[in-house]
Amino acid sequence: MRDQVQAVPDIHALRDRLERMQGRRMDAPVLPTHPAFSSLLPGGGLRSGSAYALARSASLLLALMARPSQDGAWCGVIGMPELGAEAAEKYGLDLDRLVFIPDPGPRWLAVTATITEVLPVVAVRPPSGSTAARGGAETTRLAARLRDRGSVLLVQGAWPQAEAVIDVADPRWAGLGQGHGYLAGRELTVSVTSRRSPNARRARMLLPAADGSIELLGAPAERLVPREREAFPVRAVG
Repeated sequence: MRDQVQAVPDIHALRDRLERMQGRRMDAPVLPTHPAFSSLLPGGGLRSGSAYALARSASLLLALMARPSQDGAWCGVIGMPELGAEAAEKYGLDLDRLVFIPDPGPRWLAVTATITEVLPVVAVRPPSGSTAARGGAETTRLAARLRDRGSVLLVQGAWPQAEAVIDVADPRWAGLGQGHGYLAGRELTVSVTSRRSPNARRARMLLPAADGSIELLGAPAERLVPREREAFPVRAVG
């Protein structure tokens, strides 16, 4: 019995140490996202207090933000001047709860940190040439604010200590005929690599389908990823 009692504080101490090392709470609540992503993401959704590194795909970003927005969460988009309200509305975001900051200026990290104080879901694209992905004092402070406020940060690009890396590949458009027609839908592969698991999960989906919806094609598959890999390439797909 004494050994069991002693094990309890030991477990708590180990858990605290892991959380400090990983920069996140292991029992943090999860924001639901579109069902097509739930089988790919750790915990089935977007974990509060965490950051995610995304491919530079507007469709992927908006699809991930749509469900939290529909559930009443305020969302912010920073450093993406080409991303308009029409596209956001098409994916189901509530424009009444959406904040755009097209040009945050050179102090974009400070702006992002301030916005995460008040908005639960924030998306940002670091400017070209940014060294934030290497870490540093400002990114460490931002991570602390995320944990303190329980906000979710979606970064288009690499990011230190990301909860997961979400990538897209092999896009295939439908709707074009013999040199003419309109783009009606896109099929691609979405892959999620998490620090919590050595297995990368991937699935083929329509993002978007011809009617603008998101549809999962088949069951997700897993691929073993070497544990020593800490950084993963993030492709740019529109």
